[in-house]
Amino acid sequence: MIDKRKKDHLRISIEKEVEFGSTGLEDIRLVHEALPELNFDDINLEIKFLGKILSCPVIIEGITGGISNANKINRDLAAIAEKFGIGFGVGSQRMAIEDPKLADTYRVRDVATDIFLIANLGAVQLNYGYDLEECEKAIEMIDADALALHINPLHEAIQPEGNRNFSNLIEKINSISRELKKPVIAKCVGSGISYETAKRLKVSAIDVGGSGGTSWSLIESYRGDKKTKKIGKTFAGWGIPTAESIGEISKLGVPLIGSGGIRTGLDAAKAIALGADCVGMALPILREWSSGGEKGVGDFLDRLIAELKIAMFLTGSKAVEELRGKIIE
Repeated sequence: MIDKRKKDHLRISIEKEVEFGSTGLEDIRLVHEALPELNFDDINLEIKFLGKILSCPVIIEGITGGISNANKINRDLAAIAEKFGIGFGVGSQRMAIEDPKLADTYRVRDVATDIFLIANLGAVQLNYGYDLEECEKAIEMIDADALALHINPLHEAIQPEGNRNFSNLIEKINSISRELKKPVIAKCVGSGISYETAKRLKVSAIDVGGSGGTSWSLIESYRGDKKTKKIGKTFAGWGIPTAESIGEISKLGVPLIGSGGIRTGLDAAKAIALGADCVGMALPILREWSSGGEKGVGDFLDRLIAELKIAMFLTGSKAVEELRGKIIE
């Protein structure tokens, strides 16, 4: 059942229109410096995030795992991440926790020895029997540098097979963060996270996963029955736009991944200017891989990096952190 669901999610994401609403980034304008007072060639995209060096402030976020073609997808994308010096996350490892024979569909260390690698489990599974042991297994399975606990109440509420008990999860997430030896990232999935919720989380980093990009409600509308289709479309635009979520949570000073509808280097620059340390992407990476393989993803990242550097140049930002706050109010 899970295998079919994961295959459906992958197919729908590639073939259907699954983006909805506005990230709010289109309303953000960066301060233009007619005389940037720097040499374009001196611009440095390198950052340090959760103790790891990234050559560019980009993370390929978790896409898949556990199904027949997941091994190739994960290994191809991890190899690209290694080449570009960016981060990489695998899809939810629940399938391999429950069936260890599937672990190889997530393992990529042999092709990406140096990348910042993120393991992934659903936070809601902490209410369905998972604890520190399963979190440690997810880390050990792929020799990860951090664990993302993804938070997706809308998705779980709409999908017929969803796990919907989200009671007392904040304390359970905080407990895992205290006890796990590797950093824990609270990762929202397509609906954003509020300031009040973020304030209660005691984790190493937050991935905002704002609305305006991929809508998991819309994805479920393509695979459900008549009732699910209608409900999925009703909630397609639900959530906090990415720009708003970044702007609010950045006030807490917690390391921040800006994700949710990041499609260009200019989007990335705006997210960082709002307060993100780096940005995350999944859907455009998956689609580029599906249509053009590793070369397609490489070409996409080359363009995104060029756009980010131009945005930095035009704001007089020699280093990534210098983008912070360069917004026209």
